[in-house]
Amino acid sequence: MEEKLKALAASVEGDLYTDDTTRILYATDASAYSEMPLAVAIPLTIADLKQLIDFAGQEGTSLIPRTAGTSLAGQVVGNGIVVDVSKHFNKILEINSEERWVRVQPGVVRDELNASLKRLGLFFGPETSTANRAMIGGMVGNNSCGSNSIVYKSTREHTLEINALLSDGSEVVFKPLTFDEFIAKCEGTTLEAALYRSIRTQLGDYQNQLEIRKEFPKKSVERRNTGYAIDILLESSPFTAGGEDFNFCKLIAGSEGTLAFITEIKLNLEPLPPGHAGLLCVHFNTLEEALRANMVALKYKPNAVELIDHYILECTRDNIEQRENSFFVQGEPDALLVIEYTRDTHAEVLEIVTHVEAEMRSLSLGYYFPVLYGSDMKKVWSLRKAGLGLLSNLPGDEKAVPVIEDTAVDVEDLPAYIRDFNEILNKHGLFSVHYAHAGSGELHLRPILNLKSAEGNAMFRLIAEEIATLVKKYKGSLSGEHGDGRLRGEFIEQMIGPKNYALLKDLKNTWDPKGIFNPGKIVDTPPMDTMLRYEAGQKSFTTKTIFRYAGQNMLQHVEQCNGSGDCRKSHLAGGTMCPSYMATHNEKDTTRARANILRNFLTHSDQVNKFDHEEIKEVLDLCLSCKGCKSECPSNVDMAKLKAEFLQHYQDANGVSLRARLIANFSTIAGFGSVMPSLYNLMMTGSVFSSLTKRIAGFAPKRSIPALYHTTLRNWFLKHQQRRQNSAEKSPKKVYLFCDEFTNYQDTEIGIKAILLLESFGYDVLIPKHLESGRASLSKGLLRKAKKIAQHNVWCLSPLINEESPLIGIEPSAILTFRDEYPDLVDEEQLEAAKKLSSNVFLIDEFLAAEIRKGNISKSRFNNERKQIKLHGHCQQKAFNALGATEQILSFPENYTVQTIPSGCCGMAGSFGYEKEHYDLSMQIGELVLFPDIRKQKEEVIIAAPGTSCRHQIKDGTTKKAYHPVEILYNALSKNQ
Repeated sequence: MEEKLKALAASVEGDLYTDDTTRILYATDASAYSEMPLAVAIPLTIADLKQLIDFAGQEGTSLIPRTAGTSLAGQVVGNGIVVDVSKHFNKILEINSEERWVRVQPGVVRDELNASLKRLGLFFGPETSTANRAMIGGMVGNNSCGSNSIVYKSTREHTLEINALLSDGSEVVFKPLTFDEFIAKCEGTTLEAALYRSIRTQLGDYQNQLEIRKEFPKKSVERRNTGYAIDILLESSPFTAGGEDFNFCKLIAGSEGTLAFITEIKLNLEPLPPGHAGLLCVHFNTLEEALRANMVALKYKPNAVELIDHYILECTRDNIEQRENSFFVQGEPDALLVIEYTRDTHAEVLEIVTHVEAEMRSLSLGYYFPVLYGSDMKKVWSLRKAGLGLLSNLPGDEKAVPVIEDTAVDVEDLPAYIRDFNEILNKHGLFSVHYAHAGSGELHLRPILNLKSAEGNAMFRLIAEEIATLVKKYKGSLSGEHGDGRLRGEFIEQMIGPKNYALLKDLKNTWDPKGIFNPGKIVDTPPMDTMLRYEAGQKSFTTKTIFRYAGQNMLQHVEQCNGSGDCRKSHLAGGTMCPSYMATHNEKDTTRARANILRNFLTHSDQVNKFDHEEIKEVLDLCLSCKGCKSECPSNVDMAKLKAEFLQHYQDANGVSLRARLIANFSTIAGFGSVMPSLYNLMMTGSVFSSLTKRIAGFAPKRSIPALYHTTLRNWFLKHQQRRQNSAEKSPKKVYLFCDEFTNYQDTEIGIKAILLLESFGYDVLIPKHLESGRASLSKGLLRKAKKIAQHNVWCLSPLINEESPLIGIEPSAILTFRDEYPDLVDEEQLEAAKKLSSNVFLIDEFLAAEIRKGNISKSRFNNERKQIKLHGHCQQKAFNALGATEQILSFPENYTVQTIPSGCCGMAGSFGYEKEHYDLSMQIGELVLFPDIRKQKEEVIIAAPGTSCRHQIKDGTTKKAYHPVEILYNALSKNQ
């Protein structure tokens, strides 16, 4: 087979990978399953797809269609060839605004499609919680819907036509057919004709019709994705008088890639919803109250009714971004209902929410009824959508497991169903997380299980069996939107009866007699407790790490990644995570991939040093350590921390490169250079010497090297302090300035202006004795060195720093080590001191913003000139939600206006952008948003960037100079002071 795969790889225009690394990365999705595929294909053309189909048919293997890989039921997990169409089949082919439809390839991202349609006043309605990375092909495969399904239903209702390849490689177009067209399609000897004849025979049989209508879920359960949708097809013409025209698209939707390979989709579009919306976020003391109130909310025709339970809210406390998004929560509610109403005017929205609140209060339902509008709504929806990832934050091996999380019943049956559901869990000593789509009769219900134990594995199956029986009792659907896959396929026969299940098997066999397309899903599914990601009784992770991982070990932190794929969003979606994926669109460059490769080897490696694997190094190589995942990943996976840990252990086995040593020892080298800065600068920036230096160090020839200032900040400050002591009294307002290594040697002028700015506001500035921050050592994985630095700095600064005399810093990456890495690095006996110290450490931006809010800094200190500022935030500043402080201080002078550039990472990321093998990617990341935005600015616009690396990247990428915010404020000081 190996030689045949090599021949196939040589013949296709796209790529075919058979290496272990790539196969590991595609062995799982967002489900509980993991299975090594035979190969991974990234097709470029339809001709490639035809070759793959032909190969699979001849060699007895299979194809597994995949887009974003966010499936929750193992739909894209299997031992065949995974065919990833997300990279090349991602074009919007045609938009017809008059007839309101669009043609797309399957790899088009839902939110990006709607961004393109917005200018036309149109959008594609179904919205999943993964909409910023979910792709249309996957949405069709799973028949996705989302929170607004009350209004827009599922993808099936909006799929007009599908171009596909059948299992014999033939091209077909599925679309609505009149009776005569349907009959005509049945004629001929093609596989397409056989499909129409087969469905005519199945659904034309009266006994089959009776059985389907008797056993399939209630029609009132709109979220029903149980097996193949023959119950939906039965309601169309010619099988039901007055039904819609027959359209095989209704069958393809929800078929999970098991019947045909989709190459193009024509979708119905909707007008943008009314311009005014409001969220009524009702707080309840019990879950039962919330479910009863759900019926009240539905009477007033909402767009969405979503439930968030207290377990989700508890998880937000450990997530930086979602902690901010839970600003509206009051008290300790057991559950929230988030109810969206849209109308033509604000007054209409206000009237409706007033009526809803009044009726709920009359029934003693709910205790707090905040109504949110505008940007606050986006925060709440972000919180709700993060639910899936937040559930992975539970420390230890017990997790909220996707097993029965997708059941849907008639909304009238929901309260009784949930009572029965929780009784089953109580019987087994379990409890469940409840969240999602209350308005459409579906709650995502996840029991807490430990799948690494034999008991947890057994319970996984037992709960699935008992809940399947319960769903059947209510004539509900075991899958409301997440699909059957290999998780629920085993129970379809129970859900629809043996006669109907036989129809599904016959249908699959007619469409795909050789089992080419995604076998083992929906029908003939293997037992649901086989090929799980975690194995019962697997060995515990015992490797001693340098970082501490609060309440867990390193492997458990890695396992917080559940595969939800938040790291696959593009730069158009905003945010920082994950810059390398935004540039390459390769799965290998996602945070998810890095977690998967670490999990695989930390779990299965037999080596004493489990980190000593080139495969891990290869996948982690393009992690920029931007910290975007620390805040934007709802699972809180801190890949920068994990990469640093990996590098230390890998280098223990393989040594530290010269370049890594040079970068990690920047402070020492710069210290020597500062004795004769002119000579240093000649070596580093002079054309002849610089080229040699870069070649020796492994730096990119095109990258400029920053020069040393003619003095250090410490030397300047000593002289300044002497002059100040001779001329003025000390201020009672004392602050300590952290003299980081970058400001001390290179950005000295910024440090000088920062000190003068603070002094002009009446603060007595002191620079205490301390070591460098350790940021450079952390970035190259020299954690033992960074630990010594952290412990020394905590030891010498803890006695000085408190609420009255905080420690403030200029360079974000340096000062934030105190809040981020130090508490996880120091020895146990220093932990409390490190935590206390970190609570009184601030970016200078944060300190000034706080002082402005207290009224300690007056606008009168600044001039009245008009200035326009474009701000690019530092990645780690964004990770700590500290960018708002920068916006506040820059807009504080009377006529200063600030616009934040919607950029993610600048691409430099410390030393990353200097390294010769990373330079091109570094600049490519800059070109996504940052560089184009800056280039189009007028000359008089001031570019602000708090990070030293960001300012350097902007200079190299655009030739424009960017300023630190303190420089801008210093220059804005009134000359009359």
